[in-house]
Amino acid sequence: MKKIGIDARLYNQTGVGTYLKNLLFYLDKKKLNNLFYVYLLKKDFENVNFKNKNIIKRIADYKWHSFSEQTSFLKTLLQDNLDLVHFTYFTFPIFYPKKFIITIHDLTPILFKTGKASTKNIFIYYFKYLIFKILFFISIIRAKIIITPTYTVKKQLMDYLKLRNLDKKIKVFYEGISFQLLEKKIIDDNFSKKFKNFFLYVGNFYPHKNVENLIKAFVELKNNNQLVLIGPDDFFTKRLEKFINKLNNKRIILLKNLSREKINWFYKNCLALIHPSLSEGFGLTLVEAAYFQRPIIASNIEVFKELWGDNYLSFDPKNINDIKEKIEFFIKNRPIFDYYKILKNLSFQKMTEETVKVYEQVLSLSKTEP
Repeated sequence: MKKIGIDARLYNQTGVGTYLKNLLFYLDKKKLNNLFYVYLLKKDFENVNFKNKNIIKRIADYKWHSFSEQTSFLKTLLQDNLDLVHFTYFTFPIFYPKKFIITIHDLTPILFKTGKASTKNIFIYYFKYLIFKILFFISIIRAKIIITPTYTVKKQLMDYLKLRNLDKKIKVFYEGISFQLLEKKIIDDNFSKKFKNFFLYVGNFYPHKNVENLIKAFVELKNNNQLVLIGPDDFFTKRLEKFINKLNNKRIILLKNLSREKINWFYKNCLALIHPSLSEGFGLTLVEAAYFQRPIIASNIEVFKELWGDNYLSFDPKNINDIKEKIEFFIKNRPIFDYYKILKNLSFQKMTEETVKVYEQVLSLSKTEP
């Protein structure tokens, strides 16, 4: 029986965390022929449990982008003598010598390099960026297989690195509707009394999410609609709060750290989801909105065109006037989109099954390979 490690240290982060939760949820339901070691931060260890006896939890309390990741996490992996590791984020112990695969969720840190994205001193930011580029390049070179969530990310990887035969190493597995959403739990919490005729944004507020442009466009609208922004409580949220407070516009409402059940209510009752991002690897919140049969108004970036085609109302995310005009068009015309066929092709369960096949493929490689 082989031993496979899965780096789940980002289990409770946005984006990657949803990916991990679903990968592990569906893995737990499978009949497994190998042992799986799941590496978790200490704060997540007690809250993550598996029914499958072939899945073993391990504490790996080493933050990503840290010195301990490069030393102590490396030591832990070597002690467990794994046959394969799945690094689920671009950062990993650079000197790990054995077989691994890696998931590259997007190229946003490379495509949108800006000191604005850092909470640190500008020199620290550029030093971290240099380390990121080194880790990124080494991970692509040494990984046996690279998993991306869309063909757009695959193409971006190939265009950026221009490495020979890279195409053969990259597998594209679409993500899907989170199992947490499929439970269909919804909590009103008196929201129906407070929120009427509102548009919705769900996600974090990193600079590339472009939420400030959405707000600038929204305040120009001459109507009584609300814009509800839902996200975490972090540095970028606090910065956005200051921006909103300066506008003194009561139609823009920022909500932080809502439960999954409360977020579901907002999806179900919004007029439409608006997603103004400049860069995404997949766009899970669009899938969530489509699941609740809510219209999507979003950026005309390549990844959304790949997944949604003409089945959403698109705008130029850098053009505030275009964002405004598309929202006005929606209010006046109320276009209807049918997402049924698209959602049929998006599945975390299928993604997990394909990922397990990759594990088996890599394990079957010659034992003489490094």
